[in-house]
Amino acid sequence: MEVYLDNSATTRCFDEVAGLMTKIMCEDYGNPSSLHRKGVQAEQYIRYAQETIAKNLKVNEKEIFFTSGGTESDNLAIRGCAYANCRLGRHLITTQIEHPAILQTMKHLEEDGFRVTYLPVDEKGCIRLEDLQRAITGETILVSIMHTNNEIGSLQPVAEAGALIKRMNPRILFHVDAVQGFGKFRIYPKKMHIDLLSVSGHKIHGPKGVGFLYVDEKVKIRPVVFGGGQQGGLRSGTENVPAIAGMAKAVEMIYGNLDRETERLYDLKEAFVSGVLQIPGVTVNGHAGRDGAPHVVSVSIRDVRSEVMLHALEDKGIYVSAGSACSARKPQPSATLQAIGIDKSLLGSTIRFSFSTFTTMEEINYTLQVMCDIIPVLRRYTRKQ
Repeated sequence: MEVYLDNSATTRCFDEVAGLMTKIMCEDYGNPSSLHRKGVQAEQYIRYAQETIAKNLKVNEKEIFFTSGGTESDNLAIRGCAYANCRLGRHLITTQIEHPAILQTMKHLEEDGFRVTYLPVDEKGCIRLEDLQRAITGETILVSIMHTNNEIGSLQPVAEAGALIKRMNPRILFHVDAVQGFGKFRIYPKKMHIDLLSVSGHKIHGPKGVGFLYVDEKVKIRPVVFGGGQQGGLRSGTENVPAIAGMAKAVEMIYGNLDRETERLYDLKEAFVSGVLQIPGVTVNGHAGRDGAPHVVSVSIRDVRSEVMLHALEDKGIYVSAGSACSARKPQPSATLQAIGIDKSLLGSTIRFSFSTFTTMEEINYTLQVMCDIIPVLRRYTRKQ
């Protein structure tokens, strides 16, 4: 049996997405900036994507801008707003457990004279609103807080944070990285006081290399990519029509069955967590129940190295991740796991399991049985070394 449980890294495309993209690449392949019929056909796909996404966010379609993915969306939001609004102040706020696309961008801005406050999190990976309130100053121009953590699945109080920020200073911009949360929850930027929202296509059964950034029409933002002036000049470059349309198709399919699918994912998570906690020396990081994300479970396995466990599972046809795939090839310990204060001995013994629409209860049960069988063997091997 092949079991893919690394869906926070990437997801398998829906067949309908792949079919639509193939049609566009082979038949409706015009440049959306061209004035002839082929160009008009391509432009219609762009409009369909904007309308589909905007409808599910309850925003204006003109507030949706297409990018190459979550990393570019984060960079455009943070850098574009920081430089556009720096005359009002040079203070930014984020958290200690953000994705590298946020943290590395913040580091770059610090080198350029901005001051950044990194909010701590509790043992479950959540910020405290009182810490956010204390961090806001008269110089603060932007706050960036992720919706769902990609490593441990913790959910941030985004709506409450947005309300707090706007209550303290309506001019402060609020950016949310929703790469892991979009497609699992209903997110309404206007209602939640979110000015900018980043999303990636390949986390929701769409293609890689595409994403979008929601930008409230009132936001002052500068482009970070310059060229032919596409998308109102905010994001130049010929639009990736097949990928944009494919992502929109995935959004349409996911949000057409969101509530039922989220409930099913929580059932899978509860079964997995219940089973894995029966194994001696195994702990679950973050929120193990429904107060966390439905599709992410971080597990620490005492006396078994992450890489050893990963490859032992792979030998049984089970694919998982040793932390975040975006930084899995780097040797340093996870910043998220350090921030929540897990035992140092477990930093190198943590595995992430992440589920999707295609994950079944049969696969969960098979994975649990394999873990029950191999963990004692791996521990005996470790002690002999």
